Amino acid sequence: MVDAQQSGPGPTPRDDINARTELVYALRKAVRGEVSDTSIRRAEYSTDASNYRVVPQVVVIPKDTDDARAAIETTQQHGVPLTTRGAGTSCAGNSIGPGVVIDFSRHVNKVLDIDPEQRIARVEPGTIMGTLQQAAKPHGLRFGPDPSTQNRATLGGMIGNNACGPHAVAYGRTSDNVVSLDVIDGRGQSYTAGTNGQGIDRIPGLGELVTANLATLRTEFGRFGRQVSGYSLEHLLPENDRNLAKMLAGTEGTLVSILEATVRLVPIADAPTLVVLGYPDMATAADAVPGFLKHRPLAVEGLDARLVEVVRRAKGANNVPDLPPGGGWMMVEVGGSTAEEAMDNARVIARDSGTTAYTIYPAGPEATKMWQIRADGAGLAGRTASGAQAWPGWEDSAVPPERLGDYLRDLDDLMQDYNVDGMPYGHFGDGCVHLRIDLPLNDDGNTLKRFMTDAAHLVAQYGGSLSGEHGDGRARSQLLSVMYSPASIGLFRTVKGLFDPKGMMNPGVLVDPDPIDAHLRRPAAAPLPATSGFSFMHDDGDMTKAIHRCVGVGKCRADNMSTHAGFMCPSYQATKDEKDSTRGRARVLQEMANGSLVTGGWRSPEVHEALDLCLSCKACSSDCPAGVDMAQFKSEVLYRSYKGRLRPRSHYILGWLPRWLRLIKRIPSIANFMLKFRPIARLAAVTGGMDTRRSFPQFANQSFSAWWKKEGHTQLAGSVTQASAPTTVAERGGPTVVLWTDSFSDALAPAVPKAALKVLTAAGYNVIIPEDDACCGLTWITTGQLDGAKRQLSNLLSVLGPFAVNGIPIVGLEPSCTAVLRSDLVDLFPDDPRAHAVSTATHTLAELLTSEDTKPENWNIPDLSDVTAVVQPHCHQHSVMGFTADENLLKQGGATVRTMSGCCGLAGNFGMEKGHYEVSVAVAENMLLPALREASEGDIFMTDGFSCRTQVQDLMDINGRSLSEVLADHLN
Repeated sequence: MVDAQQSGPGPTPRDDINARTELVYALRKAVRGEVSDTSIRRAEYSTDASNYRVVPQVVVIPKDTDDARAAIETTQQHGVPLTTRGAGTSCAGNSIGPGVVIDFSRHVNKVLDIDPEQRIARVEPGTIMGTLQQAAKPHGLRFGPDPSTQNRATLGGMIGNNACGPHAVAYGRTSDNVVSLDVIDGRGQSYTAGTNGQGIDRIPGLGELVTANLATLRTEFGRFGRQVSGYSLEHLLPENDRNLAKMLAGTEGTLVSILEATVRLVPIADAPTLVVLGYPDMATAADAVPGFLKHRPLAVEGLDARLVEVVRRAKGANNVPDLPPGGGWMMVEVGGSTAEEAMDNARVIARDSGTTAYTIYPAGPEATKMWQIRADGAGLAGRTASGAQAWPGWEDSAVPPERLGDYLRDLDDLMQDYNVDGMPYGHFGDGCVHLRIDLPLNDDGNTLKRFMTDAAHLVAQYGGSLSGEHGDGRARSQLLSVMYSPASIGLFRTVKGLFDPKGMMNPGVLVDPDPIDAHLRRPAAAPLPATSGFSFMHDDGDMTKAIHRCVGVGKCRADNMSTHAGFMCPSYQATKDEKDSTRGRARVLQEMANGSLVTGGWRSPEVHEALDLCLSCKACSSDCPAGVDMAQFKSEVLYRSYKGRLRPRSHYILGWLPRWLRLIKRIPSIANFMLKFRPIARLAAVTGGMDTRRSFPQFANQSFSAWWKKEGHTQLAGSVTQASAPTTVAERGGPTVVLWTDSFSDALAPAVPKAALKVLTAAGYNVIIPEDDACCGLTWITTGQLDGAKRQLSNLLSVLGPFAVNGIPIVGLEPSCTAVLRSDLVDLFPDDPRAHAVSTATHTLAELLTSEDTKPENWNIPDLSDVTAVVQPHCHQHSVMGFTADENLLKQGGATVRTMSGCCGLAGNFGMEKGHYEVSVAVAENMLLPALREASEGDIFMTDGFSCRTQVQDLMDINGRSLSEVLADHLN
């Protein structure tokens, strides 16, 4: 790697390696934080939330601001390109670079000070916006702009892109809320940029440049609020207080690196109330925007009806509030000094809306659901209504709000010309449209480039901007000449030269930009067609398409648990390492498909390191708006890596656990007695590849199946039948249901199916117990032994299939096993109608007892008013079946429950395996263990997950109770 200004022959690969070695040595000498040039770390930072892939030479994760300064200075001394990065959620490719990438988000992330009287805050660049909001809230303050990624986006990144969000219509852009910035520019100069010309004198020639170009600056810049593309040089005008801090907002790291920011805070709005208004289509909805703006709303957002339908299909109707009719909706938020005043203001909005289809939501769960749909827009829109992959690129255009309706009509015509589709949404009050389009990117970027060029000309005709808040990055910088005159483009180049004469600050962006179709990630990825493992039926049988579901929005990095927004991603919350996020793992898998950086295919050490701390909790399959299922990817990788090869010991012990349980349940007392002796238990753990700090669960002295054969069938002969087919079931009246007892419940927790039998018979069900055992193959799936899993599931289909195809409900008790039948079963057997029938017929106990189709007549939920419980939904239940039915049943029974978010940390075999203990415990400490410590005497711990009960028993010596046991205990 050589200085970009050096002339002569280009560097050889050996020169590059030597230069990188020297750079890494110098950085490690100067920086106390992490300096890495490993292929896995470079893979994690090779892309952001854009279409682009640029592999860095080195990744630096500084410990503090001084560390970051040292990293910047060392990088500049070596003449190497520098890209600073926050959460990496940029949609335009402006947080990736070919040299050194510095990640501020992990450590340089503190709120340094809040001055409630001055209403300002000092923050480090890696501070998550949500962290600032939490710190300001006790003072009745907040930061105004709030992008949808606010629970993981950093203030440094927001300043770099000039982010806005829904409430920018009331509070302005990030640039409007910046007071001052402490920066280092491309010359290595440090200074504070602020208002009244502060800092301008530190850049020789900048003041003179402004004076010489006043006419251009006054006519081409700052024409409307969301003109974010290019450099916002209008802030340097005398009438705008020559504000260098505001001008640097939106420069995308091409001029300076930010080390500290002082930002303005605003009062939290009182009584926010949401009005949702229905229109025939999005363009008609946009026509209504000017009428809303005269009422000074807090937010004006557009939402395509097809986007809401994606949520309804993916997450269930209960996650979508009742909406007024329409093909598109406007979400208008208003405030007031009281709830009554806010409601009056909402009615005024509705009166002037031009539609009679509207619903008003006061602050509460329904309004929260609407805002969650809006917040998840970037991920949800990653697939069109037809399921095609949709991409960013033209995802952030903006026009003056009064022209938005006509612009959307012409944009729709342009998409029809290209035979592409997308679902528009966004900040319609500011004229900003977010739109991901199913442009063909599998092979090349030709269509992308042609469409983007035509779209740029269209937005320019409307006096608009290529970008309204995401910045131009690699996605749009090449098109700035369509929007700006040659004089303005020349100004950009001159400004860049003043701040960064060597062109080392985030090269390829804004000035001397990379071509739109250069460095595209998707065309460089080879297909990974399905073989004999998972079918990837939702991704056309191609794992490459599946792993590219990850669009990089980074919700897996957010603290979803403390806000009860989901369970994802437990390992990242434990380590705060990008490697351990769903996105980081997806990036390494994408590099595996690319093959140029991660070169070992399925057996690549980088791939297995990235997947090692994945708990296979499946939370990402539901919480990730793009529907990434990392548990499935991990299983497939293990399958292809070890097929026909010797596996880790734990795969044979824990992966074959149901097989061993069938043997142990013949001699449970002997097994329990032997494992009481620590040396024997330790030897067993070492032999099985398990952590010796773990305790073995107790094997039941009598399994459920043994109890049934010995005495249960006679005790319950009047209401329970053991049968192999529906034709052999006795007619007793009442609804018929199959009670499926999984391997864990049978051998380790027989009290659970016994209690379920008691509840089902008391409710009037005619219960069937299958004559033959039926294992779901869960442990084979999680260890990637998919051939073995298929054998187990094939047997299960022969046992449960006859009941399912005849429409008889099946009740599962262990959530992880029930989830296999509801999800993985169909993907492993996509062409077997029995698999689809079993999946459809399978219910949790709570679903069976509360669903209109299956609930019993003349039966009431027992009185649970004496129950106060800490309730831990199993991750797989949260992800696949959902926990709503359980929560509603408990509350209808009068129980007081505190429902946890997040994984217990054991996650089946994960927490038992050697090397995972610390992370397993750290995950439990995210929420579950603290909640149990805070519980009052007499409170109980409830969970249906055997692994959840095992984790708490092992770490806190607390016995957990299943739903069936609690219900059975309270039967009259």
